[in-house]
Amino acid sequence: MGIMTQDLFISQGNNFDIFSINTLCPLDGRYSNSVQELRDILSEKGLLKYRVQVEIHWLIALSQTNLHNIPHLTQEDKNYLINLYTNFDEQDALRIKGIEKITNHDVKAVEYWIKESIGLKLQDNIIDKLPTKMSRQDLPHNTNLKKCAEFIHFACTSEDINNISHALMLKDARIVLIDKINLIIEKLTELSKQYADIPMLSRTHGQTASPTTVGKEIINVVYRLNYALETINNIKLKGKMNGAVGNYNAHISAYPNFDWFNFSKNLIENTFNITHNSHTTQIEPHDYMAELFNAISRINVILIDFNRDIWGYISLGYFKQKIKMGEIGSSTMPHKVNPIDFENSEGNLGIANALLSHLAEKLPISRWQRDLTDSTVLRNMGLALGYSILSYASCLRGLNKLEINEAAILKDLDNSWEVLAEPIQTVMRIYNIPNPYEKLKELTRGKGITPQNLRDFIHDLEIPLEEKNRLLALTPSNYIGIAKELVWKL
Repeated sequence: MGIMTQDLFISQGNNFDIFSINTLCPLDGRYSNSVQELRDILSEKGLLKYRVQVEIHWLIALSQTNLHNIPHLTQEDKNYLINLYTNFDEQDALRIKGIEKITNHDVKAVEYWIKESIGLKLQDNIIDKLPTKMSRQDLPHNTNLKKCAEFIHFACTSEDINNISHALMLKDARIVLIDKINLIIEKLTELSKQYADIPMLSRTHGQTASPTTVGKEIINVVYRLNYALETINNIKLKGKMNGAVGNYNAHISAYPNFDWFNFSKNLIENTFNITHNSHTTQIEPHDYMAELFNAISRINVILIDFNRDIWGYISLGYFKQKIKMGEIGSSTMPHKVNPIDFENSEGNLGIANALLSHLAEKLPISRWQRDLTDSTVLRNMGLALGYSILSYASCLRGLNKLEINEAAILKDLDNSWEVLAEPIQTVMRIYNIPNPYEKLKELTRGKGITPQNLRDFIHDLEIPLEEKNRLLALTPSNYIGIAKELVWKL
């Protein structure tokens, strides 16, 4: 998955071991702590745990069908099986990987491990010699578990197990992702209300434009993120358990009069709480994954846009950054406090989106009923989502360092009286003064305009005195429309 298991990587904070400084992926080295919450979900160990979970619940469901020759499991038997995945640990994962070295098949190794875990002796001398913790003294007495051994993975293709496992991984990872995005939304909402009344010069095409407020510009981002997050929340994660080519061929050959379609549907929707995909080839076609990865990518694009804007506002001096003792901004220029958090966030969001884009474009494509090109690509979900939440953490860290510099903002406004050309020419229009736009263009375009220049122009206008006084009262700081109110309308 690109994210190593915790037992193999022990760097904490800035303390690194030999392994950590030799990693190819910075998510396993430099940035390990920032993606810790995804490790149990999207790591190789995580995938193995979810596979065990799916196999176990398929077996339990079969045992409840009353189909002939499938033993009924007691509640004690079921509890024992469920504990196999709820208490799944690194030793269990390593044992499965050891079996996989012999079988050269990852899902078959999981099946063998479960059989071993219910007390079945594996018929392979090499596997028997592998290290294991499986004494299994906790096996229930008078159990039917051994009798169920050949119904583990019954009628399943590997993809039946894998596709549900991947859906469960994404279901849990989505919770982590949404929590991290919500932290940014909460911080931005707080800042938007804190700065709702602070006027700020807008810049369209990089040029001075009609003023806004700092809070209004921030709430714009909140609105976009909320909309994109709603899309992520609403995407239905899907799964299938319908055999080698999606037709329940093996199932029907064994039990031709059983309703396998609804059995599978009920298990997927009621046990795993994901949506049943009723029509597939050997693989679930991953269309929902493409939809999810594209939706996450859209969140990331919004944040790239925001990071760049904040970077620019810091450059203009609109924001200062809180200084952290001991931190160095430049190796040669001692005065510098660089916007490194927003830069780090932007850079890693780019990596995340490159991976998400490839996942979204590649995964729905599979030759005929199945090829394996998706298998290796799916193992990089951890990288794509890991770089995403790493970026969110950097952005949030940067936001927590920001301090408004009202003096710089007000100075910029006071040097930009030309922005009042817009309201003046608009009022001129309603009184049928000819060529209002052109007259203001001649007065202001490309020129430094003083307050007195505008006052003189207004005084010469043939409009009611009340309107003149209203225009004369305008300043760049109070010409903000309903920007303040818009902050509170979200």
